[in-house]
Amino acid sequence: MKKVRINTGKVGLVFKKGEYQKVLNKGTYWLGFNQEVVIYDITQEFHSNVAIEILLEDKELVEMLEIVQVKDNELVLVYENENFKRVLQAGRYIFWKGLINRTFQNIDTSKIYITENLDKSLFSNYELNKYIRLFEVATYEKAILLVDDVHTKTLTGGTYRFWRNDTSIKISKADTRQLQLEIGGQELLTKDKATVRINFYTQYKVVNIEKALLDNKEYEKQLYLLMQLALRTYVGGYSLDELLEKKEDIAIAVFDEVSKKTENLGVTVLNCGIRDVILTGDMKEIMNQVLIAQKKAQANIITRREETASTRSLLNTAKLMEGNEMLFKLKEMEYVEKIADKIGEITLSGNGNMVKELKGIFTVNK
Repeated sequence: MKKVRINTGKVGLVFKKGEYQKVLNKGTYWLGFNQEVVIYDITQEFHSNVAIEILLEDKELVEMLEIVQVKDNELVLVYENENFKRVLQAGRYIFWKGLINRTFQNIDTSKIYITENLDKSLFSNYELNKYIRLFEVATYEKAILLVDDVHTKTLTGGTYRFWRNDTSIKISKADTRQLQLEIGGQELLTKDKATVRINFYTQYKVVNIEKALLDNKEYEKQLYLLMQLALRTYVGGYSLDELLEKKEDIAIAVFDEVSKKTENLGVTVLNCGIRDVILTGDMKEIMNQVLIAQKKAQANIITRREETASTRSLLNTAKLMEGNEMLFKLKEMEYVEKIADKIGEITLSGNGNMVKELKGIFTVNK
């Protein structure tokens, strides 16, 4: 005989030669020959080395246990005293009733949408988070949801969670803000066979995400190609001089041409323009020579115009002085003064008539 005591919060299972006999609650007991007791903590999950089906034949023991059966494609969330504790996968789980108040929430993971009433704080818990697929769509974005490669719905900005299972889920997003596409370094031939390099830009916006992402592959590249071809077409119809003078006209023509075709891409073109027209090496040198020649010609014209005006002024002055002796003398003295400013020293000798001698120096006898 052996005496055993079962304390509060404990349960004992009695076995004789490995065969289950009965369950013992709180109290003191005497064990017979070949009997032994296995004591369990009822705050913990129940595990046994004996087949559970044998133990469950004891109705008294069954009343003390909480049996949870989790099916395939199912999860069960365990809450202890209203606090989340763990996630149960497919299988059978047994818990003791009594001290801890346990509740269980069944979740069907064969579907993709999370329809269960779950506290949002659980989504950041790794125990549950590993069974969830997360997708984020920014406020300025829209996205298409593909379930098994079938378009299901269009998503706006937000956070989206789906159960992780064998169903394929894909999210394809597009930026719905005003965007800018740069077409840089395009080497084009003008009508007069001049080679130029053009940097072009266009501003656009995605207005139909289904067309942009479902009906077209890489809509940005297709828009780039449309702009490039339209630019080549219109640049080829202008000479170099016309191109430099009518950049805005070409941009408007390209805008009108491309705007008719972008509806099929799901985008609308808002604006476009030529940023730079860059001449190649040889053409740049030739244009510089032309510019220099033009500027020299302009300078020569200005010089001739000034010389003509100056001659005309001298002629008018001469006519005035011809009939006015006093004016001639004043002009003569003016020139004498200008010449004297350039002479450092003058030495005079004679009978003292200095003015007459100066006049003889600076003027020519008529």
